[in-house]
Amino acid sequence: MRNHLAYAVLLGTFVLATLCLLDPVARAADSDGDFKPLLNGKDFSGWVFRNEAGKGAWKLVGDAKLDPSDPKKLIPAGEGATTLLRGAIDHGSDIYTKDEVGDVELMVDIMVPKGSNSGVYLMGEYEVQVFDSFGKEKIGPGDMGGIYSTKAPSENASKAPGEWQTLQVVFRAPRFDKNGKKTENARFVLVKLNGKTIHTDVEAPKPTGSELPGGEKAKGPLLLQGDHGIVAFRNLKWKPISQR
Repeated sequence: MRNHLAYAVLLGTFVLATLCLLDPVARAADSDGDFKPLLNGKDFSGWVFRNEAGKGAWKLVGDAKLDPSDPKKLIPAGEGATTLLRGAIDHGSDIYTKDEVGDVELMVDIMVPKGSNSGVYLMGEYEVQVFDSFGKEKIGPGDMGGIYSTKAPSENASKAPGEWQTLQVVFRAPRFDKNGKKTENARFVLVKLNGKTIHTDVEAPKPTGSELPGGEKAKGPLLLQGDHGIVAFRNLKWKPISQR
């Protein structure tokens, strides 16, 4: 039994090492490095509202929690400006970073109230769905952690409405030749939700819908969907990975 166990450990280590050698994105993401925070704790510097008329939907608050009088809403909690809250306003706006990256590792905590719907778009083009999927037995690409219109998560790792949930994404941007022709599709190298791996090596052959205009490119911003439902984000940070 011990020999079998030792062999399994060695085999797993070999497979992981081989994947890292073949994929510089996986290798870089597995290494230590500094993440850059995307919220400065003061204001919306570094962010752009897709629809200026809907910018009032977003507030910087200390924390968020379920509204005791309505589980379909979130309300501010605590002091400070470290949490991005999209409140109960009918017509909001998507919000995206001024900075653009290609290959990247992203970390973010997310809270949704009951029945809400939002999204996290890598490069402003490829959406990881944010949705209240707590307790669902059958899930699809439109559920929490799904690659929207592309692939369902491998399991339902969603927490209950009003709980903070942690999303980790390692993303490889599409590749283009010197003439601007796409040679490789974008892909989600790894997606974890609440510590559980829900996607590995999922190709995104095209934008997933409601993306920023301009088409696919080598670099793009991070976009948070704000024209749908109520949502909160905190601990939002990324680590760009050198493209090779």
